[in-house]
Amino acid sequence: MRLELTPRAEVSRAARALAPVAAFLVAFLLAGLVIWLMGRSPIAAFQVYVSGPLSDPWAIQELVVKATPMALIAIGLAYCFRANLWNIGAEGQYVMGALLGGWLALRTHGSEAGAWVWPLMMLLGIAGGALYGLVPALLRVRFGVSEILTSLMLVYVAQLTLDYLTRGPWRDPKGMNFPQSVTFDPAATLPTLLAEGRVHLGSVFALIAILATAFVLGRTLFGYRLRVTGEAPRAARFGGFDANRTAMAVFAISGGLAGLAGIVEVSGQIGQLQPSISPGYGFTAITIAFLGRLNPLGILFASLAVALTFIGGESAQILLKLPLDLTTAFQGLLLLCVLGADALVSYRLRVVGTHHRPPGGEGRLGRSPSGVGGAGIERKVDGSQTRAAAGGGAARSFLRLPLRLIRRAAAFGREFHAGTPHRARGCAPSRPSPQGGGEP
Repeated sequence: MRLELTPRAEVSRAARALAPVAAFLVAFLLAGLVIWLMGRSPIAAFQVYVSGPLSDPWAIQELVVKATPMALIAIGLAYCFRANLWNIGAEGQYVMGALLGGWLALRTHGSEAGAWVWPLMMLLGIAGGALYGLVPALLRVRFGVSEILTSLMLVYVAQLTLDYLTRGPWRDPKGMNFPQSVTFDPAATLPTLLAEGRVHLGSVFALIAILATAFVLGRTLFGYRLRVTGEAPRAARFGGFDANRTAMAVFAISGGLAGLAGIVEVSGQIGQLQPSISPGYGFTAITIAFLGRLNPLGILFASLAVALTFIGGESAQILLKLPLDLTTAFQGLLLLCVLGADALVSYRLRVVGTHHRPPGGEGRLGRSPSGVGGAGIERKVDGSQTRAAAGGGAARSFLRLPLRLIRRAAAFGREFHAGTPHRARGCAPSRPSPQGGGEP
């Protein structure tokens, strides 16, 4: 008995739309079970994680602030994922955007520069993230290197670069030896939208990016090009779409938006450079992109939902004494539930039993070609069954090989100690004839 996934003939749009909602509910139920096993009340945890932040005006502002960088990164990742390209290194592009934009803030520190500083910081952040995102794209186009590995490895390069600069050249000389830069001047800080609050102009940038992406992906030739390249690469080539140019373009856009998220976070919320400027926004944005079905509006709501888990996790750590790592575990569980829901929407889970061949060689799949019971080669209707049977036989033969070698070695040892000469390869031993002679 085994489980098989068979493609569905038709998938309803309602099922695809409700799959992320179902995944979110299942993830919440599993998280509640884990919290119950840890000796806490799941109802109290739900109140702390969900009800509390949504009923507090200050927490709602924090929700928007937390969702802003994740929405920007996830929107950029949607370009890559729609083209079937995997940018796993958005975290590194986020850091490089913060580094390049923060460099200008440090260069103009104490110089009483005007209001032109923070707009130029935003542009430098976009440029830093885009250039860093082009590195894995160029390696893929020029040398055929997997963008998954290169983009992921470049994350550590960016993080270690930030760590070195904040502990060395860019460290605040009056910062009591803490690894952090000087606090940015007001000219290098994003303006806030409310007189009393923490919601800054970066939230407007995120909304503009979402609306622009919705237009580009749904109403332009470039959006159609991404869709065709991702779903039917051969059709894209016949249509004249260059896959290499597409890869360079989407990685530049994705990296630029991630870099913008980095400088927005540093300039709008943190106010300085330090070794850790992200709790993993670049990796969490992957979950958000898939939770939002790579749709800009879906990504907006998904980023708010995931930001709720960040704020709720911090409250649960204080009120319920739950570890903060539980939030990270929940986000990983959420990604697994989203992928599982997508699979069940597109495929049907089927239990297939093992059919035994009755005596005589005639089974469900017909007689053997030789016509002699099971001595011949059994015919298979499905090619996958033939490959599975052949693969199983090969595996069994491979596992029996060491046993045969051990038996032959033991037989050779017995013959050697008994004084029997070793038989030559390919020659059978002589058999005694009925008259006592030897037969070759």
